[in-house]
Amino acid sequence: MNTRVFITYLLLWSTVTLQAQDDVSLFDFWTYESDVENSLYKTLASIALEQLEPRNEEIHQLKTKENWIERQKVVKSKLLNIIGPLPEKTPLNIQVTGIIQREDYRVEKLIYESQPGFYVTSALFIPNNITGKAPAILNPIGHSPNSFRRDVYQHKIINLVKKGFVVLAYDPIGQGERLQYYNEDLGKSKFPTNHEHSYPGAQCYIAGYSSSKHFIWDGIRGIDVLLSRPEVDPTRLGMNGISGGGNMTAFIGAIDDRILATAPECWITNFNYLLKSEAPQDSEQNLVKLIYNGLDHPDFIEVRAPKPTLIMATTRDFFSIQGTRESFLEARKAYEALGAKENLQITEDDDRHTSTIKNREAMYAFFQKHLNNPGDNKDYEVELFSEEELFSTKTGQLATSLKGETMYSLNKKVVEEQMIALKESRTNTNKHLLETRSSAIELSGFSFPEKFGKSIFSGRIVNDGYQLEKYLIQGSGNYKLPLALFIPENETKEEVILLLHEKGKNFAANNDNLAKRLVSSGYTVLLADLPDIGEMGPGYLKGDTYIQGVSYNKWFAGILTGKSIVGLRAEDIVRINHFIKVDLPRYQSTTAISVGVLGSELLHAATFDQNIHKVCLIQPFLSYSDIALTRDYQPSYIHSVVPGAITKYDLPDLIASISPKKILIINSLEANGLNANEQKIREIMSFPIDIYNNKNTTNNFTIESNIHNQAIAERVLSWLE
Repeated sequence: MNTRVFITYLLLWSTVTLQAQDDVSLFDFWTYESDVENSLYKTLASIALEQLEPRNEEIHQLKTKENWIERQKVVKSKLLNIIGPLPEKTPLNIQVTGIIQREDYRVEKLIYESQPGFYVTSALFIPNNITGKAPAILNPIGHSPNSFRRDVYQHKIINLVKKGFVVLAYDPIGQGERLQYYNEDLGKSKFPTNHEHSYPGAQCYIAGYSSSKHFIWDGIRGIDVLLSRPEVDPTRLGMNGISGGGNMTAFIGAIDDRILATAPECWITNFNYLLKSEAPQDSEQNLVKLIYNGLDHPDFIEVRAPKPTLIMATTRDFFSIQGTRESFLEARKAYEALGAKENLQITEDDDRHTSTIKNREAMYAFFQKHLNNPGDNKDYEVELFSEEELFSTKTGQLATSLKGETMYSLNKKVVEEQMIALKESRTNTNKHLLETRSSAIELSGFSFPEKFGKSIFSGRIVNDGYQLEKYLIQGSGNYKLPLALFIPENETKEEVILLLHEKGKNFAANNDNLAKRLVSSGYTVLLADLPDIGEMGPGYLKGDTYIQGVSYNKWFAGILTGKSIVGLRAEDIVRINHFIKVDLPRYQSTTAISVGVLGSELLHAATFDQNIHKVCLIQPFLSYSDIALTRDYQPSYIHSVVPGAITKYDLPDLIASISPKKILIINSLEANGLNANEQKIREIMSFPIDIYNNKNTTNNFTIESNIHNQAIAERVLSWLE
């Protein structure tokens, strides 16, 4: 850009920014829609509740033993399919790193490998003077940073071992000695426990499966550890855990027939109440399309019938007690039909999300009865260990001792294999491009809108040089989409520019120069907010995994239902383009521009809607696979990722599929949020580049880097013209 042009540009830009702020809000007027900021989560939740209705009707129809046995077969098959193929059983390579002897029991500090190089730190508590073989309890742990070394967990474990049970307690991924993001300078993880689970867990979802697979497998191999011991009776195995440990107790107890008796604590409820209260929890608790497949919490109990199960609950838990009671009553029908009503029990105490004396004593009595180990079920005060005494590693962290695999590194291998397969698929170009669109529809959960409704004109503001019109249109859920249409006084263009900004239309109108620079050049510009963006978010829900202002839990709700946030927003972009065609027929074409992460949603919409004629992506991330392969990725990208997409396609495939449409990409970002270098951009975009070259439309696909923010508008204008 020469000096004269640059000075002229600065004067134009200054003129625009000196104008009064434009009021592009709509919901301060349409107060009936005042809950619109919660539209994203409530739409996803309503989809889930609707998907559960056929299940509820099916359960209502189950009357006989044969009905329930058939249901159990279906549920178990679905669970195994949803969890995905479990790893093969490889040598456990059990290491005994220390032994602590107490008066009536001993503790063996163990490390085993649930997968090659994936170390599990644990402790085996063994009663002294065992005669014959003893019953054993597998004890997964709730969301505590110090895991089973925490006082409340030690208390329960030691009471069990003093009552004659062998107990194996182990560190879940991201807890105790297995921190995934341990920082030596801090002496702790950079994340709290829930984030230790969900941050890498999100990358597993990108690869198409839930991180629960790794958590479940750690527990299953823990059972193998118990069965390798001469002290353990393989016919008398039990399992108990609280909170996240209750989750694993329910999951593993449902699929591993070796567990005779389970006591999930402070976890069982049902989705009807969970979605309306705390919302979906962290990543390993949400199996892909679980609700879509018609499954709910009580299924984890019913599939076990007639095996003994004790549901442990507290009345003020954030896992709704009403849901717990309803799940118990439903599951009791299965146990009754199978002639084992007495094998399903429930214990409640009036407390918060915690382990109580009453519930623990009920649990001791339950295991004493069903694992044939009679005795005193009183909860006693016991001598505890210091946290350091129970370390299995020399340093107290695998990250600084054995190192080994992490959940990220295990998933990285999966993604690398998926990318090899994707590149192979691309070699059959025509077939791959035909399948890309259908795969994107299926995996994103996109549905073509069937009804659009009429737009609502919401006023006009006349300014110097342009006028602003406001509209509401029907969204894809029970909400309206707010639109702001800027029409230049001297309108000279026959196309309308749809501009989607990750920070919302108010920011685009008043804090970024692109929109008004386009208007001042004679373009009509339509600004819109999508669910969770601008006026439409972010709403009340943060959840237990809220990282850098991003609620992962909203994304998890879509994973349970198969309806991705990207799919929902793409539907809304199609709706907005329909508004342009119907209400603004004077424009011959639509050019769509996104700023930031919404490039993902825009590419999907452009793939589904042929009436989006040109696409410009400003500061987009490059691909889903790049996020999955980057250890320290940007949380802000997660809502704009389609879970499981890379099993069939990635963003470059969408670009290739809409060729030869004109596309401009400006200042691409890597998964870590930094500017992408030219080499990496070309590498990731090699497939669409080749497609455009083969169609002799090379000039229609333009990639620009290192464009100064204040020069972006001029670059877009030159591309448009």
